[in-house]
Amino acid sequence: MADITRRFGWRHLRGAPTAHIRHHRSGRLVHDGPGLSFWYRSLTAALSEVPVDDRELAMTFHARTSDFQDVAVQATVTYRVSDPAIAAARLDFSIDPDTGVWRGAPLEQLSTLLTETAQQHALDVLARTSLSSALVDGVAAVRERVASGLAAEPRLPATGIEIVAVRVVALRPEPEVERALRTPAREQIQQEADRATYERRAVAVERERAIAENELASQIELARREEQLVEQRGTNARREAEEKAAADAVKAGAEAARTLRLTEAEAARTVQLAEAEATRNVRLAEAEADRQVKLAEAEAAAARAVGAARAEAQSAWLRVHGEVDAATLHALTGTRLAENLPRIESVTVSPDVLTGLLAKLGGAGGSGETA
Repeated sequence: MADITRRFGWRHLRGAPTAHIRHHRSGRLVHDGPGLSFWYRSLTAALSEVPVDDRELAMTFHARTSDFQDVAVQATVTYRVSDPAIAAARLDFSIDPDTGVWRGAPLEQLSTLLTETAQQHALDVLARTSLSSALVDGVAAVRERVASGLAAEPRLPATGIEIVAVRVVALRPEPEVERALRTPAREQIQQEADRATYERRAVAVERERAIAENELASQIELARREEQLVEQRGTNARREAEEKAAADAVKAGAEAARTLRLTEAEAARTVQLAEAEATRNVRLAEAEADRQVKLAEAEAAAARAVGAARAEAQSAWLRVHGEVDAATLHALTGTRLAENLPRIESVTVSPDVLTGLLAKLGGAGGSGETA
């Protein structure tokens, strides 16, 4: 369908490449061709749109064979409009200038024309053919007859129609007849299948017998080989025991020799350790004795030095005290006594004691002055 737009009272048509557009204005052809695009006024324009692409027309119709059996024919006719001018003159391909829609149904007219023409030629050839022949060779015969009949039909070129191809898809009888026709073939196929089944079973039985014989022979051979295997296993076990005993003997001898070597090495190492320990103890004892002797000598020397120093100090102390007067000794005695007395918080002096002390102090003072 053409694409039509409106602008300010004018119409613009844009056609497709597969559509042939014919534009008449006042009875005069203004535009003619596929894929056109132009402006026009709807009040003065007469437009036709003729499709020029290949179109497929599928058809199904019934026909009767020479033995009065009904068959269904499925066919497809491919056609195209080869002369758009003639087609537009013979059929109504005019479109509405405002919407671009066909005013009539030209494609339906073409479909009716082609279907009836093809059906006429198919009925003609099937009416003289039996059902079995029609089912075997009917497809090719109907296709050739329909193609030649449509090519020779004078109305199609006069309408501008060209037939591109004719295909017949199938010829089918009624379902009951088709089932009846299939029955012999099915029975034959079933018989062949049964025969094949019986043969397969016979072959299977023969093969099972052969398999059973092979299995029995295999079991006998297996038993014989198992006997050989048992004997061989016994021989291998004896050899293994002998080899193991020899290996154990060798291993025991090696272990005893190794143990002896280890014992001897351990004894030697123990003796060496004992000797080293005794030597070390002797050295330690000698060192300790030397140290004790030196320590005793040092202590004796120190004791002698300390005794001498004490004796010297005592002699000096006695000598100093012998040379000092009695008053000084009394003062020193009081000082030593005061140093060794405990801490006295308070002293209470009675008058009698104070009087005696003052008298002594007075006496002492007079004696001193006299001296």
